[in-house]
Amino acid sequence: MPIDLICLDADDTLWHNMRHFEEAHDAFIAMLQPFAAADVARETLDACEARNLKLYGYGAKGFTLSMIETALELAGERLPKGVIADLLAAGRRLLAHPVELLHGIEETLDALAERGRLVLVTKGDLLHQEAKLAASGLGDRFAGIEIVSDKTTETFARLFERYGVAPDRAVMAGDSMRSDVLPALAAGAWAAYVPQALAWAHEAGDAPVGHPRFRQLPDLSALPDWIDTIGR
Repeated sequence: MPIDLICLDADDTLWHNMRHFEEAHDAFIAMLQPFAAADVARETLDACEARNLKLYGYGAKGFTLSMIETALELAGERLPKGVIADLLAAGRRLLAHPVELLHGIEETLDALAERGRLVLVTKGDLLHQEAKLAASGLGDRFAGIEIVSDKTTETFARLFERYGVAPDRAVMAGDSMRSDVLPALAAGAWAAYVPQALAWAHEAGDAPVGHPRFRQLPDLSALPDWIDTIGR
């Protein structure tokens, strides 16, 4: 059965993203060095960010607020006033960094466009995701742009219905097991996991090894060939 709809993640699937958050993490740990060991600062920030997702959602703005909250938690009244300003500056850098496409993305999108309609499915802050998409120059390549608060089974089910395709004629590809692969499979679609060297622990999940609609790929350029095998 051929694929009609090809859904793609954005951050760390089309362009680099996590490397910028790692730089912000490193800056945060350096600022908190007088008050907490590096591993404690990192673990406390990760826990705070996960706890705040329901309040702030995904993205640089929520991450910045979590850095400030964690700094106050670890240092309390000892925190120098200038650190808050420095953390805000780190957050602004996250919002303003250049968009760098992963290697070969434009050629891969050309190949995928020959195989089905392309839809971008990304989560995070609406304004920031729109800005990154505009800066990437890739917007015109997609038949649809879906910026969502989270990626769940229901999110994908509604998406497939909105685009008028049966789930088993759709594929989702991205670098997150938790957000790209598992919910798409649960909604009845095919799913390709394209891992990156840098990954957020929150997005981890157990690979559905042996699932007939799942494939792990070395990079996105392998997706067109895998799509060609579906339904044979």
